[in-house]
Amino acid sequence: MRWKAFETIITETPDFLLGPWRQPHQMLNAQIYDSHASIHDDATAQKLGFQGGTIEGPTHFSQFAPLCASVWGQSWFEAGCISAHYRNPSFEGEEVQAMLAKPEPGQKQCQIRMVKRDGTEILRGTASAGDAGQPTALDQRLTELKPLADPVILRDVKPGMKTKRQTIRMDFDQNMGELYPFSLRDKLKVITESSPLYLAEAGTGNPWGRAIIPIEMLSVLFQYKSKEDRLPVRGPAVGLFADQEIKLLQGPLFAGEDYELEREVVALSGSRRTESLWLRTSVFGSKSASPIATMLLNLATIKESYAPYSKEHDQLYA
Repeated sequence: MRWKAFETIITETPDFLLGPWRQPHQMLNAQIYDSHASIHDDATAQKLGFQGGTIEGPTHFSQFAPLCASVWGQSWFEAGCISAHYRNPSFEGEEVQAMLAKPEPGQKQCQIRMVKRDGTEILRGTASAGDAGQPTALDQRLTELKPLADPVILRDVKPGMKTKRQTIRMDFDQNMGELYPFSLRDKLKVITESSPLYLAEAGTGNPWGRAIIPIEMLSVLFQYKSKEDRLPVRGPAVGLFADQEIKLLQGPLFAGEDYELEREVVALSGSRRTESLWLRTSVFGSKSASPIATMLLNLATIKESYAPYSKEHDQLYA
């Protein structure tokens, strides 16, 4: 790799590559989700037992990018994958650190963790580049899911349901809508790990000659029109990202370019507090018959945030 993607200082321990301690910005205070404020709004989050508006999970993916690029070089940007289970929320002003297990020579997949100063684990999972020959963290997690018993919010949703194709695009100054009320340019002003590869004037020294979209903003791009999916999910209710995997197959993806996507329900699961909808998003380029990227997302809806949950549960399962 003749060009330098990041200036991020990486330190080493016997077992890990470590990124710097960072304080990610919370940019979703004004997010509108399901016609109301979301888990990223302080008041809404506090009603549900959180200390305040949470930082959205994929925001943390940027901190892993320099670690992955240092190991896998250009292939990270073209065929990289982060597969993560979110363990605990983080909040504005808190410091977090990305950790990548040191690979053996030729190893294409490594364990990852992110922690707070007090050791609280924010996420754990795997990062990889290309075909690692083994399941990702969420591949494995899908085989271990607890089935969704007595569904209420998701009672009309079935695995195998698909959404219609959507056209998506991310320009530098495009506000990404109610779910993401900011632009790519806004994000790049505060992103934890900046790179010349992300800039509008990218070209010189960039092997693709165009500005690429940071991995955390791929989540924004892929969710941009998700409100148009029209899956039969009961609401309004508050949801959060509980697991997420973004995988590039023929990357990178570029700012200012049209893509198409479709989503499929791949699983339903549940916990004491949530009903979880697992969706796989497949993204296509203008000339590609096969996906160039995918996203697996566990959108967990908090049962108590759906006002008639108890009443409907009793009616259905008394």
